[in-house]
Amino acid sequence: MKLELIHEGPKCQPHATPLLFIHGKWHAAWCWAEHFLPYFAEHGYISYAMSLRGHGGSEGGERLRWASIADYAADVAQVAGQMDRPPVLIGHSMGGFVVQKYLETHTTPAAALLASLPPSGLWPALWQVFRRHPGVILETLFTLRFYPVVKTPALARESFFSADMPAEQVAAYHQRLGDESFRAGMDELGLNLIRPKRVKTPLLVIGAQNDSVILPKYVHATARTYGTQAVIFPNLTHDVMLEAGWKSVADCILEFLKERGI
Repeated sequence: MKLELIHEGPKCQPHATPLLFIHGKWHAAWCWAEHFLPYFAEHGYISYAMSLRGHGGSEGGERLRWASIADYAADVAQVAGQMDRPPVLIGHSMGGFVVQKYLETHTTPAAALLASLPPSGLWPALWQVFRRHPGVILETLFTLRFYPVVKTPALARESFFSADMPAEQVAAYHQRLGDESFRAGMDELGLNLIRPKRVKTPLLVIGAQNDSVILPKYVHATARTYGTQAVIFPNLTHDVMLEAGWKSVADCILEFLKERGI
């Protein structure tokens, strides 16, 4: 499978362990390029962001509807396996769920889950959308497509961005959003949930206080599942890597890596 992979080389004395960023639903590698890739490169990390199959510049768009969470985990395995050493994985939203699934059968030095779906899956996030826009969920079920959830800039802002993000910025991000696998959503609803006891990698679990998709209580539940404490950032919403306060999240990850000598 030909997968899009973008990267930033270290701008100072490099760390030995690379970083691999995995996007969430509707996004692609581009969402990490604006802030996170250059920032971590400035701090000496070889920083990669991949697009899962059917997203961004990766192959598989014609079969995206039926791509599974196992397929996405296999994409991570393909990219990580091409690196000189196992990378630190940083997954956002669905990407965090994919990271957890990958870690059931692989180990890495560490991983970070940013506004991630919990091991129990998609139900809490789906309910948040349904109670606000039941018609959107009905359209998703009727068309077997998840794009209706983000089909307008207003819906995208409601799910991903803060109320004070400029409209033109929201519109620009919205234009880059794509469709998402219906099968992966079914996996997240119960067909292929996470088996946390198989995950042995040290995890950093991050959430956003104003996230309307992955509420802080579900972030805390994820952290408890893995025997750690969540870090919840005030004044941020779901897309923590694109919000104005992205740097505080990046610095938290840097501190986590420093504590582990990575």
